[in-house]
Amino acid sequence: MKDLLKCRDSVNRWMERYGVRFGVYKNGVFNEQLFPFDAIPRQIPADEWKMLEKGLIQRVKALNMFLYDIYHSKRIVTDGVVPKEFTYESKGYMPECEGITPSRGIYSHISGIDLVQAKDGRWLILEDNLRIPSGASYPMIARKVTRKAAPQTFRDNLVADNRNYGDMLKEMMDYINEGRGINVILTPGRYNSAFFEHSYLAEQTGATLAFPGDLIVEDGNVYFIGLYKEKVRVGAIYRRVSDEYLDPLAFEPTSLLGVPNLMEAYRAGNVGVINALGNGVADDKGIYYFVPKMIRYYLEEEPILQNAPTYLPFFKEDFEYIINNVEKLVIKDVAEAGGYGVMFGRDMTPERLEEVKNLIIKEPRRWIAQEVVDFIDLDIIDETGNPSPRKCDLRAFVITGKETKVWKSGLTRFSRNPNSFVVNSSQGGGFKDTWVMEK
Repeated sequence: MKDLLKCRDSVNRWMERYGVRFGVYKNGVFNEQLFPFDAIPRQIPADEWKMLEKGLIQRVKALNMFLYDIYHSKRIVTDGVVPKEFTYESKGYMPECEGITPSRGIYSHISGIDLVQAKDGRWLILEDNLRIPSGASYPMIARKVTRKAAPQTFRDNLVADNRNYGDMLKEMMDYINEGRGINVILTPGRYNSAFFEHSYLAEQTGATLAFPGDLIVEDGNVYFIGLYKEKVRVGAIYRRVSDEYLDPLAFEPTSLLGVPNLMEAYRAGNVGVINALGNGVADDKGIYYFVPKMIRYYLEEEPILQNAPTYLPFFKEDFEYIINNVEKLVIKDVAEAGGYGVMFGRDMTPERLEEVKNLIIKEPRRWIAQEVVDFIDLDIIDETGNPSPRKCDLRAFVITGKETKVWKSGLTRFSRNPNSFVVNSSQGGGFKDTWVMEK
């Protein structure tokens, strides 16, 4: 472990040379920046991981069943388990996807589930990311570099090998492809925040990296136009483009990032899209509240992993609790992501608290409230070279193809500000490797 700590700076320099960056748009300006790596790994014991694995698989299975149900029979709504206000009024609900069954009936092929570990040891789900979850490439490349910089560390510690993520993705993509053609990863281009990841995952999976304009639709099929203008049929698209920009003829007409008539091919079942369109209805922060109910409803099981204590002002009892206790709660805008739209009551002035109360009164569907979870601190090496505690979360990656599997790794993000609970890269956070111990 000492060798690993000594090589932190060299690992960060190597990742900079590899182009391991993310981009952030702020005030109309695009800035690329490093995602700082900390050498002290998060370690998860084998028995603890087994529990997490079972809970994550259970949760993703229920979410996939919910998505199929919402775009087909809608049993969960008619049975009164999830109110219609939390489905059809969700920003992520897409009426254009009604009645469409994606390849193999799977909606969320790559699920990024965000968890924290409370100080009492319990793991709590904070968020489900089912549209375009990112971040797997960072622990992959960090592990690759640290293996070279400190090989003895991995000989002395029984850590699960995380080099199989590309194989897991390829296996899933091939399954969704159904033998129709090549696999492609569709990127918006280098100015996207996760462009490094797009290109890296294309390399790891053997998929073709496609840019806007590389794909066309003819006679209901999707084709990749190669360097010499040859056409190659596409069987599966791992898209890193948001739903609304994916087909300018079906959604946002000004989009230059999508593929005209892609919805035609998708609706006809001639191409698999990873993740499926319309998934945003299931990772709406309001829908998050109902996931334990989904597990009971679809699987007839008790949830293995619990949500953080959450309140919906949509319900009268919860509304009254929030209004009377807003100063000690976390208020979240259901439509925001990346750490934006998150407000801590304890940090607000009395005037701001009143403003927030009025926002909740005016638009109760727009907000959720959560108890502040005092999750564990993990040490990082700070700017002075000394260990310093920081808040950390974990993004686990669940891959659903022929089977549902959890990658034995994950993205552990930490806050670089010692007083902050916000760990997102877009908010200045860093990351560390996640060691799933074999024994």
